[in-house]
Amino acid sequence: MARGEMLTVFTYDVSINRNRRRIASLLENAATRVQYSVFEARMTKAHAQSIAQRVAAELGKGDSLRVYSVGANGLERSAVYGDGVPFETEEGFWIV
Repeated sequence: MARGEMLTVFTYDVSINRNRRRIASLLENAATRVQYSVFEARMTKAHAQSIAQRVAAELGKGDSLRVYSVGANGLERSAVYGDGVPFETEEGFWIV
């Protein structure tokens, strides 16, 4: 990983469709959707906080956003099973 970057995971639970679409749009511009309400991206802590603040502004009563940062050591211990999207690498993705 580039210096200062971590794999950042954003996951949300939003009850109102309009807010959910706005939040998904914000995250789609910054990260890769890996499940319906789960996004991943390689980014710095400052960038993740900036995005999280924009998303948090769209949350309503009872909604939630969780942000997890995974460093290089944690990424080495992480795995994807089944047909899930692979973790981003420094080299990017190859589509065959």
